[in-house]
Amino acid sequence: MEIDISKIVPSADLHGADLRGADLSGADLRSADLRGADLSDADLRDADLRSADLRDADLRSADLRSADLRSADLSDADLSDADLRSADLSDADLSDADLRSADLRNADLSGADLRNADLRSADLSDADLRNEDNDRKQKIL
Repeated sequence: MEIDISKIVPSADLHGADLRGADLSGADLRSADLRGADLSDADLRDADLRSADLRDADLRSADLRSADLRSADLSDADLSDADLRSADLSDADLSDADLRSADLRNADLSGADLRNADLRSADLSDADLRNEDNDRKQKIL
């Protein structure tokens, strides 16, 4: 599916869109429906993806440095080899996500749901992994 990037707006319906390698740096994608979208190798630096639905999305090798992913649903997403340095993933749903070899240095993962996430070989140096809900335990590895 060919997408006119200039027409992307908050709450956009991009379900299943082919955005491989797209330059979406700084894009406002708040609450966008990106379920099953192919965002592999996309540039999403500084993008606003708060509350976006990225379930089953392909984000392999995507550049998500400093992206705002607060409260985003990334369950079952493929984020292997993604660059998430300094990204805000607080309160995001990363359950069953593939984060193998992802770069999560300085990322904010406070309150994130990491149940069954695959973090093998991921770099979590200086990442914030605080769980503000003391009753819910995060299983990291």
